[in-house]
Amino acid sequence: MAADFSKAKAITITYLTPVSFASLNGSDKEADNISSIKKLTRETDNGVKEFPYVSSQAIRRALRDQLATMGYSLSEGVTAKEAKGAATTQCNPADYLDDDLFGFMDAAKGEKTRKRTSSVRVSPLVAQDAYQGDLDFGTNYMSVKAGGTPNIFETEIHGGLYRGTILIELDRVGSGEGFKKDIDAKQKSDRVKALLDALQNLWSSGRQSRFLADLSPKFVAAAITTVKAPIFLESVQVKGNTLSGTTLDEVLADHKNVVIGSVFGSRTGLFQSTPDDTKTVGEAFFAIKKWVQECYDQNGA
Repeated sequence: MAADFSKAKAITITYLTPVSFASLNGSDKEADNISSIKKLTRETDNGVKEFPYVSSQAIRRALRDQLATMGYSLSEGVTAKEAKGAATTQCNPADYLDDDLFGFMDAAKGEKTRKRTSSVRVSPLVAQDAYQGDLDFGTNYMSVKAGGTPNIFETEIHGGLYRGTILIELDRVGSGEGFKKDIDAKQKSDRVKALLDALQNLWSSGRQSRFLADLSPKFVAAAITTVKAPIFLESVQVKGNTLSGTTLDEVLADHKNVVIGSVFGSRTGLFQSTPDDTKTVGEAFFAIKKWVQECYDQNGA
């Protein structure tokens, strides 16, 4: 029997990406010559450890940048209408897919607030391996020509496996807040597929001139569901390069009443003990796009 996508409300994707050497998301300087990375502190079996992460804001920025690279027109920033006011976007989700997917707010004084809650929810990209205190040493010679001395600086670096999740509210894309009328089903489908392409080719635009890093998923666990819940968020667990496929199978069993379809994708040779019928990452994204097409075809405009 063909799957019924007419009741689909969301797609959730949890992904893993290994990073060999990077400084992914800058934080405040700990000292004048040290550029730190963002970290959170956790209690582990081996004591308190720090784990680097890429903020959800940075991931959203990276997705936006990739959409621009792919040729999509984005809603450009608009100067605030009042002194010290916050800049905003065009606030036009009908014409700009980033206003639709990532939301906006324009709360200019004396005017009715215009807003749209993001239809794409993003978790931080959190390292599964602790920070080991590694530093990259650099020297800025720009001041030498002016009679100065070289400026030595340090940058925190990290290598390891990172985990992130996005959740796309399918029933809100192209409709609701900010829209005078819904866009058609094809536009909705195209926008979600574009976002999936951006995720599949994700990279961080920050610090890439010296620390080029590939953040594209090397493992994905995805589901299309009748509820809005990131069911894989805390269940994609890896020790070394061994992935707990049993845990993922258990997630699907526990949520079988709300899961319409699911898929796992992995880069060959990177992980062990993947779930049965795991596809390549490309095949997994192809399957997810087919869900999107079926969802909007069955639901109409």
